[in-house]
Amino acid sequence: MAAPMRDGVPALAPGAAPYGNFPHYSRFHPPEGRVRLLPPGLLRRLFPAAARPLLGLDVGCNSGELSVALYRRLLGLPEDGGSRDEPDAGQDLNLLCCDIDAALVERARQCSPFPASISFAQLDIMDRGAREPFLRSHLRRFGRAAFDIGFCMSVTMWIHLNHGDSGLVAFLAFLASLCKYLLVEPQPWKCYRAAARRLRKLGRNDFDHFRCLAINGDMAARITEILTRDCAMDLVCCFGSTSWDRSLLLFKAKGSDPEGREPSEQRGDGRERPLALVTS
Repeated sequence: MAAPMRDGVPALAPGAAPYGNFPHYSRFHPPEGRVRLLPPGLLRRLFPAAARPLLGLDVGCNSGELSVALYRRLLGLPEDGGSRDEPDAGQDLNLLCCDIDAALVERARQCSPFPASISFAQLDIMDRGAREPFLRSHLRRFGRAAFDIGFCMSVTMWIHLNHGDSGLVAFLAFLASLCKYLLVEPQPWKCYRAAARRLRKLGRNDFDHFRCLAINGDMAARITEILTRDCAMDLVCCFGSTSWDRSLLLFKAKGSDPEGREPSEQRGDGRERPLALVTS
């Protein structure tokens, strides 16, 4: 599956991006709506004694605004800074971001304030022949076998619509096999209907799999079920929901925490407490 090119080919009509590759996505779902839900110091609590830099993987990064916002939030950097003046930040986290759309990736590269520690690559994550050597090569550069944390932010619907039920399950299984922790923001089912409706209004063909998806309904619950039942992950917590009704769910690979410590959140009195487990 390859994303439509913008050079030499008519541009997509607004709302018709079939892979979620909207050219100005952050304008209608601002990064702040997600990152504000993450507790301060999350990386320190998840990885109190892990080797640095931690390795992160952001799948479906679009033009990078959310990737940069996540990076700032996780490292406690000013969220409104312009910040090439943080020379030590890359020692704590190295973030690899990928997207199917080459034009969006190029824009992300040009605008990134952290080129030494956030890298952007054009990659179809569902192309097994391309993804595995590329990601394994990146991990070998750091002498690692897995990413410490992965991010899948409003991507699952596009995988599901374009690759069907089996594609969604395979995608989640692949991320679970490659990441010790995984932060997922699933789109609810109403977003599937809206995406299909937008295509029909523009006179384009419907998504191939939309009308035959057996995995449907409460998508946060269904994705949680897949990851916990089939992919050897535990649901650690839900950080809440965005104003556009999408939950942020944190999963952990079974056996990935050698110290056996649960991550924690900050109490109002300044002390820490374990992050509340969610079992729904």
